[in-house]
Amino acid sequence: MRGFPEYERYDAVGLAKLVRDKQVSPTELLDAAIERVESRNPVINAVVHKLYDHGRRAIAAGLPDGPLTGVPFLLKDIGALMTGVLTTFGAQLFTDFVPDHDSELVARYRRCGLMIFGKTNTPEFGLAPTTEPRLFGATKNPWNLAYSPGGSSGGAAAAVAAGMVPAAHGNDGGGSIRIPASACGLFGLKPTRARNPTGPDVGEGWGGQSASHVISRSVRDSAALLDATAGPDVGDPYWAPPPSRSFLDEVGADCGRLRIAVCTEPWNGYPVHAECRDAVLASAKLCERLGHVVGEARPKIEPTALLEAQYTVVAANTRALIEARAAGLGREVRPDDVEKHTWRTAAWAQGRSAADYARSINALHRAGRAVGRFFTSWDVLLTPTMCRPPLRLGELDTMSDDADGYRKVLMGTIAFTSLFNSAGTPAMSVPLAWTADGLPIGVHFVAGFGEEARLFRLGAQLEAAQPWNGRRPSM
Repeated sequence: MRGFPEYERYDAVGLAKLVRDKQVSPTELLDAAIERVESRNPVINAVVHKLYDHGRRAIAAGLPDGPLTGVPFLLKDIGALMTGVLTTFGAQLFTDFVPDHDSELVARYRRCGLMIFGKTNTPEFGLAPTTEPRLFGATKNPWNLAYSPGGSSGGAAAAVAAGMVPAAHGNDGGGSIRIPASACGLFGLKPTRARNPTGPDVGEGWGGQSASHVISRSVRDSAALLDATAGPDVGDPYWAPPPSRSFLDEVGADCGRLRIAVCTEPWNGYPVHAECRDAVLASAKLCERLGHVVGEARPKIEPTALLEAQYTVVAANTRALIEARAAGLGREVRPDDVEKHTWRTAAWAQGRSAADYARSINALHRAGRAVGRFFTSWDVLLTPTMCRPPLRLGELDTMSDDADGYRKVLMGTIAFTSLFNSAGTPAMSVPLAWTADGLPIGVHFVAGFGEEARLFRLGAQLEAAQPWNGRRPSM
């Protein structure tokens, strides 16, 4: 690599310090990032919109003086509108959609000095835990090109794992930050509901189940980026409890002696792969060695009612998005305008009533109360992130007519993660294990509502005890 060959040695916080100390310029960092995208993306297919000129114009205009000034950054192609930049939602239906404003989250990314220079691949409408949209084709896992990087933030995770950027934007409505982090050997935290803003276009995503943040290599990058974006926007319908101090200050702070509950069986009854179970049990022993109290326990929920409620809410939002696009196009949307799984999801909503939606929201809230009660007795819950190692590409086919087969594979990927979208609690996937074949396995830690600080303290402790930064895919 030419230019700044040490680029991949640093996380975002480290790169920003180099810029502040004038040891490297934003232009050199952008050139290093572009060089890696150009050389690696043809194989990985993580970046689907190249915004190199935007990055150069931002530098020429003068980047804001913020905590992450000059750090190259990628947005996911859904959930992050950017003025004058194509946003497709991973769908052919939106191939000419160019917003005239920034999402508030993107405005905050800009204000903290990040240098946005591209957008990453996502499954259509973010509906799948793999990233193989009909529009852009499959993103490949840098650890093994025959495997999926997960989804729906799979392009973001693949870009970070491939060394293109130290951190990238993602969002998570059922596991879509944590699942790709698990599949790609990275750190991924889903924040508390409403910790980050979703406006100005919506007040919440998927009935409050969806949250935006980043996938990163280091714990401190996740903390620093949450510091940069957290807090309510004007007019937000609700917001998360304010933290007592900076999230970055929590990294390296004393964890105390945590009460950690361990659960290796998912609520939906899906079988768990032995290597995923072993990863959790090994992580539990690590936590015991670090001085924490570990025992077996799990929240008590109604899994059948919750699964139907989750799907109803997601389907209703999918239907609303399709209908809004139809109004903008001035024509009805046809089945072949979207992928088959998307059409099935929207059709489900068409057969439901407003009362069904209201009952579904109540079911989500009941699950949230059950999870809340659980965390009055325990500080942290430890589970697998996924029931199995990463999927092979093509294993979860959004164009398949086999709806039952699709659902079976889907349930094995979101079995542990989706409950905490419904509950709104923060959760993180930590790269603490690899399969015998060298594929990453994430381990999932959940805390009570508003308790990201606890997860950052624990995540940093685990990172120090069992470092993962030096373990990289051989590109």
